Amino acid sequence: MEPGAAGDSRPAKPGPCVSGAALAASGEPGRRMPTVAAVLPAGGCGERMGVGTPKQFCPILERPLISYTLQALERVCWIKDIVVAVTAENMGVMERIVQKYQHTRVSLAEAGVTRHRSIFNGLKALAEDEPGCKLSKPQVVIIHDAVRPFVEEDILLQVALAAEEHGAAGAIRPLVSTVISASADGCLDHSLERATHRASEMPQAFLFDVIYEAYQQCSDYDLEFGTECLQLALKYSDTKAKLVEGSPDLWKVTYKRDLSAAESIIKERISQEICMVMDTKEDTERVGYLLEEVLKKELNNVKIVSGVRSHGGRDIQQITLPQCYNFVCVNGAASDFPETQQLLSVLEQSSLSILYPVVVVLVYFLDFKSVPLGQKMESLMWIREFAKEVKKRNILLCGLLICYPQDEQTLQESLKQGAAIIAALIKDRNPGLIGQLLVA
Repeated sequence: MEPGAAGDSRPAKPGPCVSGAALAASGEPGRRMPTVAAVLPAGGCGERMGVGTPKQFCPILERPLISYTLQALERVCWIKDIVVAVTAENMGVMERIVQKYQHTRVSLAEAGVTRHRSIFNGLKALAEDEPGCKLSKPQVVIIHDAVRPFVEEDILLQVALAAEEHGAAGAIRPLVSTVISASADGCLDHSLERATHRASEMPQAFLFDVIYEAYQQCSDYDLEFGTECLQLALKYSDTKAKLVEGSPDLWKVTYKRDLSAAESIIKERISQEICMVMDTKEDTERVGYLLEEVLKKELNNVKIVSGVRSHGGRDIQQITLPQCYNFVCVNGAASDFPETQQLLSVLEQSSLSILYPVVVVLVYFLDFKSVPLGQKMESLMWIREFAKEVKKRNILLCGLLICYPQDEQTLQESLKQGAAIIAALIKDRNPGLIGQLLVA
């Protein structure tokens, strides 16, 4: 495993075209893109993962790993079709994933007993000469792993354009360990010079005719035991692949610990923006903005936007960011249930929570001196039951109580503690804390 930095980019909703910048960055902004499709072999059983579920279907934040990879490909508008090769026994599972997470460009093919046979079946689904083919043959086909969810558009573009020019292309990375060869008796035979060798990674891309003809000529031995698609293009189509330096984000989820690493990266990426929705009451609005300033100091790498909520709720959609998965709703009274419902209704209509758990923190500034804390908390017990209901829609709701009014120094300490609690709730996304009433 070689996880890279999480970076500043957020996971994107499936579908939107974000390709203009990448094509311009390639140095050929006027170049016409070839027609491109992708094939993902997803028939493995995940022996090295050591779990009962094939690793491509292992959940990360309650969503199957393969869905994140499909999302990464679907956000690239010039990839027309994506063929996933999956075993017959998991065909129903894959169909439900495609439907639930709204993957619109995915077609399924039956996987073979080996990786190469699965890829070959995926290519057959794209070949126009196959009976019953519903897809059109692309000029270029990208082959990628179902368990490499962090692939970015720039490397996909680089290998696709290089394949159009050279016939084949693949991502590579520097070796992090020296490769050695063992003799028959288990002793060292020789080692390779690490500086002159590279690790072959995914994605790889090919002119469709080049790789399809290679698979058609491929020996049973290569189909059974081979693992390198670039080698097949060289051996059977006499096509030397262009090698493209890839980023550390291309690492493959292989072992059980990699699931935790992938989850940490995803959590960090979806924690980069916070929307704050303020009550219109003057005192609450003022102290709400004070909380916003403290949050900005505590989370200086996080984008925070805010706005005042009208009691009709019509302003909420204008306040929220297009792909923000974190909301802090500042309230002055314990009876703002209709406004909370309005916010959650907007979130549900946006379909944000289909892809990632959305965190909503309801902040209440309450005078603990005039009314006992126990009585105040009792008036907010509706949050617990409501949180259980919205959890079914992947919204994580909890409450935060901050004493107000206070002297300036004590208020700043409470706000700082409140900001730390909010940051922890957003970064951890712990479903065990839903419905909890926390006190700063």
